[in-house]
Amino acid sequence: MIKVGQAAETRRRFAPEELAVLGVEGRVPEPLLATMISTLLGMHLPGQGTNYLKQELAFPQTAPPDAEIVARVEVTRLRPETRLVDLWATCHADGVLVCEGRSLVKAGGDAIF
Repeated sequence: MIKVGQAAETRRRFAPEELAVLGVEGRVPEPLLATMISTLLGMHLPGQGTNYLKQELAFPQTAPPDAEIVARVEVTRLRPETRLVDLWATCHADGVLVCEGRSLVKAGGDAIF
C-alpha cells in the first residue's frame, strides 16, 4: 500500500572507466542521476507500470566519479481517484546533495492506495 512519507532508495558508484566510455571525465552526467530516480519510480515506488507525467530536477553540485550516490524518492502527495503520485527525489554523492526535485507519476494498475 502506497502512503505519504513512504520512501525507496538505491545506491550506485560510477567508475571513471564507465564514464570514459560515455566520453565524460571528472563528473557523473546529470542524465545518469535522473536515471537512478527513474529506476526507483519504475521498479520500487510506485513500481511496475508507473508512467512519468512530469519531472523537475535541479543539480546544485556535480557528482564526482567513484562517489557513492544515493538516490531516494519519497511520496509527498497521493491522489487515489486519479492514481497520481507526487514524489520528492534527491541524489547525494558521498553525502553532498547533487540532485533534487519533484516527480509526478501515474501509478500502474497494481499499485494500492
